[in-house]
Amino acid sequence: MDQNDIILTENLASRVKALQALEQRPNLMLRVAVLGGGCSGFQYDFSFADDLESGDLVFERDGVRVVIDEMSLQYLNGSTIDYTSDLIGSSFQIRNPNATSSCGCGTSFAV
Repeated sequence: MDQNDIILTENLASRVKALQALEQRPNLMLRVAVLGGGCSGFQYDFSFADDLESGDLVFERDGVRVVIDEMSLQYLNGSTIDYTSDLIGSSFQIRNPNATSSCGCGTSFAV
């Protein structure tokens, strides 16, 4: 798989850069994973990491790194990872073409 399998938006890169500056951790990476659970069968998990783990794949945009493990990538292939901010709040979001359905909050999906 190559880097074209995951699209990172400019908003995502800007937000991670802001968090790197706030935390004073310039190597901070966004880790995205797919876990079993949620109301639709699978759920997205977002966390931050300073180090890579075995099996991590790295995707970059504007100097920001996003890491995804190999198992999660099979469910995320072709997805766009974004950061949105609106009246109801702000969050990392995934537009996943593999999802056949998702819950109302967008954090859980089925394939």
